[in-house]
Amino acid sequence: MEALTHFFVGLHIVGIGALLGGFMTQMKAMGAGEARIVPAMLHGALTMLVTGVALVGLNEADGQTVNHIKIGVKLALLVVILGLVYVKRDEERLPAPLFGTIGLLTVANIFIAVMWT
Repeated sequence: MEALTHFFVGLHIVGIGALLGGFMTQMKAMGAGEARIVPAMLHGALTMLVTGVALVGLNEADGQTVNHIKIGVKLALLVVILGLVYVKRDEERLPAPLFGTIGLLTVANIFIAVMWT
């Protein structure tokens, strides 16, 4: 069970890397007002959702304590990120504040995961 949990943690990190990396590649374009959603951002957000749900299920099945409030906050942020990325994925240009919101929520989700104990 522990090996499976570590596997899903690794995939979860790959997902956050794809989401944040896709955002970072568009930062220069964001300054010029030409930022767009890249496929890596959508795939990263979906990977995070699937692996996050799997991790909660694995931890619950293993009898470990899960902070449901923390998981709920992280899930809410991820649903907002995923909604924005999914709806705006076909647009050629996104306004800088909207694109920046995606990056801000992604970084907030990372800090919640790391610092909320």
